[in-house]
Amino acid sequence: MHAYAVQDSAGMVKLDAMENPHRLPAELQAELGRRLGALALNRYPDGRVNDLRRALAAYAQMPEGFDIMLGNGSDELISLLALACDVPGAKVLAPVPGFVMYAMSAQLQGLSFVGVPLTADFELDEAAMLAAIATHKPSIVYLAYPNNPTANLWDDAVIERIIEAVGAQGGLLVMDEAYQPFSSKSYIDRIARHSHVLLMRTLSKFGLAGVRLGYMMGPKALIAEIDKVRPPYNISVLNYETALFALEHQPVFAAQAAELMAQRQRLLTALRVMPGLKAWDSDANMILVRLSAKAGETDPALRVFEHLKAAGVLVKNVSKMHSLLADCLRLTVGTAQENTRLLAALEKAL
Repeated sequence: MHAYAVQDSAGMVKLDAMENPHRLPAELQAELGRRLGALALNRYPDGRVNDLRRALAAYAQMPEGFDIMLGNGSDELISLLALACDVPGAKVLAPVPGFVMYAMSAQLQGLSFVGVPLTADFELDEAAMLAAIATHKPSIVYLAYPNNPTANLWDDAVIERIIEAVGAQGGLLVMDEAYQPFSSKSYIDRIARHSHVLLMRTLSKFGLAGVRLGYMMGPKALIAEIDKVRPPYNISVLNYETALFALEHQPVFAAQAAELMAQRQRLLTALRVMPGLKAWDSDANMILVRLSAKAGETDPALRVFEHLKAAGVLVKNVSKMHSLLADCLRLTVGTAQENTRLLAALEKAL
């Protein structure tokens, strides 16, 4: 293994980590600063964290009879799920390529991970998923909606059949909606149909990646069991107060998301007329592209990645993450100015 590495982005147009590129307006920065400065940092987090739980439940339109659990980013929630389900023979299953922390959390907790390849067009392979569930009887199945790094949603009917299969053999299914602010659909209006389905989100893509705050919703009894393995005081006073402040100013972040979706369409339109490149549809704030190799070339993704980097634009080279991602780069949607620089550099690279 190796530690998670963060690319050096100093002086670069940073389009590698699916962050919201917009900062708070100056007046809100000042207001937040005064609010955080008044906190009792000498005390452990208090019941104010429950105000955030209620605010997030209202924001997400959580169904009656459900509860909400907070994590230090979604990463912590994924780790706590592995810990809670760590019984002899437990397995975690997810489509691949997908979010790396599903497999990593299983590995670190000593659970087996089963990755089921997507189709060549990055759709769920229903037959393979159902066969793997029947064979391995996983304790946890993850479905990212939309997926990372492919940025696509999956067929709802297929999802329902997978959910039913997981429930029939006693497992949990986790719908990971990390990119919900940019998605055309959510599972929240269907989650109450099933007692074994959890829905996980994060405020990272909302616009608070630096705050590290994820949340998970599910039936109260189920959340109560998982909450038993949560460390005390896992959400700091700075984290929950900043998140509450952001939720009080939802229109600001909604406007940012709308602007990023407009920029996403602008990028897709431009990318699709570029020779030597294929761009997939996106329901997230990223776009997956595949580069065509020149005569005698073996690694077009690396060539274009290095050209962009030399031009001061940092993206994510995902071509070695999985065989299905061969020759692929992942482009985060940035501001209008950042996207202009990306497109100009990409045209030269091609």
